[in-house]
Amino acid sequence: GGGGGGGGGGAAKPKEGGKAKEGGKAKAAGGGGPTKGAGKKENASEKGIEYTKAGNLPKWYEQVIVKSEMIEFYDISGCYILRPWSFSIWEAIKDFLDAKIKTVGVTNCYFPMFVSEAKLQAEKDHIEDFAPEVAWVTKSGDGDLNEPIAIRPTSETIMYPAFRSWIHSHRDLPIKLNQWCNVVRWEFKHPTPFLRTREFLWQEGHTAHATKEEADVEVLQILEFYAAVYEELLAVPVIKGRKTEKEKFAGGDYTTTVEAFIPAAGRAIQGATSHGLGQNFGKMFRIEFEGADGKKAIPWQNSWGLTTRTLGVMVMVHGDDKGLVLPPRVAPLQAVIVPITMKDVDEGAQLKTCGEIAAALREAGVRVHVDDRSNYNPGWKYSYWELKGVPLRLELGPKDMAKQQIRVVRRDTNDKEDVPLSILPQKAALLLVQMRAARTPPPGRLVCNCGRLTPPACGARRQHEMLARARQTRDSYVAQALTWEDFMAKIGAGNLVLTPYCNEKEFEELVKKRSKEEALAAAGEEAEDDRAAISLAVKTLCIPYEAPPLPDGTPCFISGKPAVCWTLWGRSY
Repeated sequence: GGGGGGGGGGAAKPKEGGKAKEGGKAKAAGGGGPTKGAGKKENASEKGIEYTKAGNLPKWYEQVIVKSEMIEFYDISGCYILRPWSFSIWEAIKDFLDAKIKTVGVTNCYFPMFVSEAKLQAEKDHIEDFAPEVAWVTKSGDGDLNEPIAIRPTSETIMYPAFRSWIHSHRDLPIKLNQWCNVVRWEFKHPTPFLRTREFLWQEGHTAHATKEEADVEVLQILEFYAAVYEELLAVPVIKGRKTEKEKFAGGDYTTTVEAFIPAAGRAIQGATSHGLGQNFGKMFRIEFEGADGKKAIPWQNSWGLTTRTLGVMVMVHGDDKGLVLPPRVAPLQAVIVPITMKDVDEGAQLKTCGEIAAALREAGVRVHVDDRSNYNPGWKYSYWELKGVPLRLELGPKDMAKQQIRVVRRDTNDKEDVPLSILPQKAALLLVQMRAARTPPPGRLVCNCGRLTPPACGARRQHEMLARARQTRDSYVAQALTWEDFMAKIGAGNLVLTPYCNEKEFEELVKKRSKEEALAAAGEEAEDDRAAISLAVKTLCIPYEAPPLPDGTPCFISGKPAVCWTLWGRSY
């Protein structure tokens, strides 16, 4: 699937420095990973999170997603059970994005998950990138199939033969289809739940247009929708840009992307992509139509996709040493009411009050639950719901009942406030809005590499509180480098690095090779494990749509040739 571009949501103007990392973060950024037992909390309960995020990010992440009841491990490596807590978040993303794409005329459909070898091999450049990851069905019962059948790694070669049957005239265009489904990519690298899995859920859009201009507009529309998923729903800042020729989707003309950043790892992660496929697949599958002028033409096609990787990015950006921290818009529960029971307290009356409070909150549109379990004490319940990331905790004790108030605790900041019951529904709704409330972005307007200014609306763009904090942190890890030595120093500190670049593929390969060799040498190692989930090699992330002006004559940081663009580099998941 794919990713797009446009103004807004890009990185702030990079600083010369960038942020240095400490402790376990630096090791994660370097790719070696923490040592066994690193980051373990003293006297930590086995029921809670036993590792710190800074000290042992892999262990912390595994425990958070398992103990918060997001996933359960499965007996086939790289496949995981999505429990209701995580699937509910995916449903929120699905509902949000589905509504967005329908505003531009996209309709949903479903195509088979199997594809014949002949169709899969039809577009050689396209399948080359996927070939090592394709899973094949070769048997039925005890017998071998006459021909092996592939399980879709993506659906271009499944859907486009049907496009050929449906498209004959300009009146048949545009076709704008999307499907919500699963795909299988049998990776051999170490799997990581949500981030790198052998089976994952996604949406994939496939469209055909009469003109290139129309197709190009859609690529950027979809990219904006993807940025909105991350920033408006998940409160995760992303950088929008265009992939280099080396990193673009195989078989397409160009790829646009939204790139997120995991500060605790010092690594970027591709959030979603929107591809302009040009006429390549139309030529391969012999799709053509008669234009309004009576001449035969090949349609211009796009594909684009977003996956359950979104959930892993959200966890890693916002989670803390207590567990998940969920943005209110996607939290399955936005508030939990915990009655504080004591001796000589009328528990019946207390639970009745809790029920009335819950009813009032539901009436105000708040997703709320009363934790009335009698076999757990309030402290245990606090930890349980903190681990699950519920945005608001409401504590009701005997003194609160006497004063007709309730204590409200925010998960993201741990701020506490006693609120009169008479205004609780309004106050709770307000707090949930504030967690994603409007904030003025930092001053300054950046200029797109294509020469366009960011839109005037940039100054009015709103940032959520969680998003604002995440953006401020992300921006502190964006650095600028003009020389190779400075570049490697800042990469080694776990930064994203923006450089002037000549945009020639051979030098991109050189950066990858040299950065890996130098990192291995610094670590006293000879080679990298090919099955490692993350690499020491540095790669291009994108050519950002928002970047500072590039003065004429600025040399490329690696080749010394005249630079043609600013390019964002980093180590990546």
